[in-house]
Amino acid sequence: MSDEASDILDEHVRQIIAWHFSPDTGTPFWLEWARQSKLDVVSEINCFSDLKKLPRFEDVWLRKLGHDKWIPHGYRGQPFKVFETGGTTGMPKQRLSWEDHLVDYTEFSRMLDDHYADAFPHGSNWLMLGPTGPRRLRLSIEHLANIRGGACYFIDLDPRWVKSELSQRRSGQVKQYMNHVIDQAAQLLCHRNIACLFSTPRLLEALGEKINVSDSGIKGVFCGGTSMTPQVIRFLVEEILGNRAALVPTYGNTLMGLAVAKPVAAEADYALTYYAPQPRAVLRVVDTENPDHTVRYDQWGRIELTTLTREFLMPRFLERDEAVRRHPWMGESGCPWDGVGEVRPLDAQQQMTVEGVY
Repeated sequence: MSDEASDILDEHVRQIIAWHFSPDTGTPFWLEWARQSKLDVVSEINCFSDLKKLPRFEDVWLRKLGHDKWIPHGYRGQPFKVFETGGTTGMPKQRLSWEDHLVDYTEFSRMLDDHYADAFPHGSNWLMLGPTGPRRLRLSIEHLANIRGGACYFIDLDPRWVKSELSQRRSGQVKQYMNHVIDQAAQLLCHRNIACLFSTPRLLEALGEKINVSDSGIKGVFCGGTSMTPQVIRFLVEEILGNRAALVPTYGNTLMGLAVAKPVAAEADYALTYYAPQPRAVLRVVDTENPDHTVRYDQWGRIELTTLTREFLMPRFLERDEAVRRHPWMGESGCPWDGVGEVRPLDAQQQMTVEGVY
């Protein structure tokens, strides 16, 4: 990480800690924890490395505790949204949001202007072919389309049902459902003026089997999902899009927001590296057995996520994903902090993971 980025991050940490642990603006969960721990949090946490004085965030807290525990006093009385993640079986994790889901995609829009202006032109309409329901993605993609001057069309999609069917080996039902979804997308592309598409890798592949995506008018595809590898990216770019539409991979979730990808290229073997929206969120690749230690560059490890916004403080959460630690993306319009590469589900090499439509 560059010295400037480190200084910005440390200052941001101080501001967020002061907010969440102040009696006037703080979050009930963290204020209660501070009372029980008797730690003078505001005076003792002065930089990012000091966050180790807080407990590692546990996802069970978001599954079991009521949403009132997560409303900062500074947001009391303001309308909010409840987004969910997971929940194929059991209770999903919840995250409240006021504006974070919009800020992330406003920033992402600027990245599109820097690197993909021709592929995602202002004034163009979008199609969102991905998970809807209680997920933030549906509203975020609509916001992205709107701030870029376009409208957004949607296809209903319930990934929980798909995963449930696959886990019970009812692949025939899933195939019918996928066909139903893809038929709707193809129809919209035939009858609406749409130039930009959000999709998951598997849905994009299925759409490409139904129609010629580039011939339908699509200039840019924003693609997110857990099944992306360099091999998948190559197939999508060369075979599905025929090198005629830009593909922008992403790694994101409800708890972090949106990590941007360094542009993929054939000459770099379609290598995938993502950079968190620092300082609002920080990704580290840590040793699986000893997560207090960061792995060396180009080594595999588990992804640790820290989210730092006024709406949500989540320190040192261990994701269910693993990745390769990558060097900072230096230069103009880059991200001068560590990246995560080749993201995949934790222990994906040893066990079969049901990812459904992703």
